[in-house]
Amino acid sequence: MTGELSPIDKAKFVAAKRAADFVEDGMRVGLGTGSTAAWLVRCLGEMVRDDGLKFRGVPTSTRTAELAREVGIEVISLDEAKWLDLTIDGADEFDAELNLIKGGGGALLQEKIVATASDQMIVIADAAKEVENLGAFPLPVEVIPFGWPTTQALIEETLVAMDVMGRGATLRMTGDRPFITDEGNHILDLHLGRIGNPRQLAMVLNQIPGVVENGLFIDICDVVLIGFGDGRIEMRDINAGTVQEDRLEFVETENLFGDMSD
Repeated sequence: MTGELSPIDKAKFVAAKRAADFVEDGMRVGLGTGSTAAWLVRCLGEMVRDDGLKFRGVPTSTRTAELAREVGIEVISLDEAKWLDLTIDGADEFDAELNLIKGGGGALLQEKIVATASDQMIVIADAAKEVENLGAFPLPVEVIPFGWPTTQALIEETLVAMDVMGRGATLRMTGDRPFITDEGNHILDLHLGRIGNPRQLAMVLNQIPGVVENGLFIDICDVVLIGFGDGRIEMRDINAGTVQEDRLEFVETENLFGDMSD
């Protein structure tokens, strides 16, 4: 099973497996969206089934909710939970200050709401997601459908005054139709190349009429777990200022890997 995984998938798995150890009985846990977060949900489901772990999960998308229920995790809404002990999610990019770009999977709005309603946010990622400067990955911006071309024009005009390399914006599509988020909105992907001042850009984008939220997660992530294809995990804690290394030996688990397609 694990022998069939690519090095990237092995890296995602070990980061997710290590992150699952942070979940304790009785916790309310935000469950992220995306391929790395899907590994986490699988790992937690195995712990629920085999170890009797009891916790409640708040998914950040309908996809994650479906997977969580499938593997036996008790799912509740954020309204029911009110506040969370922990959120674990992936990232499309992260920098040395643990600022993130998220939203490649289209769930950035719920992901940001859930992450900021948590005592702690842990990001799980493979080493390729670390960058010196954010921006190579297109920055998602969720916008309401009404007047989205006008919103796009306002964004592109605003980017002229920002410290970025590129200023192009494209509407995210699914086939020949606009991608629709769980909240019924569209996503504009900004092709910026490099973001010189992520904090400033995040604040400015959210002031533009029609913008719901952007995929810059600033001062939200507390810990990043970086997985490597050889089983190594590096844990960086931005608050404690510490870096720790660990290693996970692969154990073949039919239930965990048998139908994992993310």
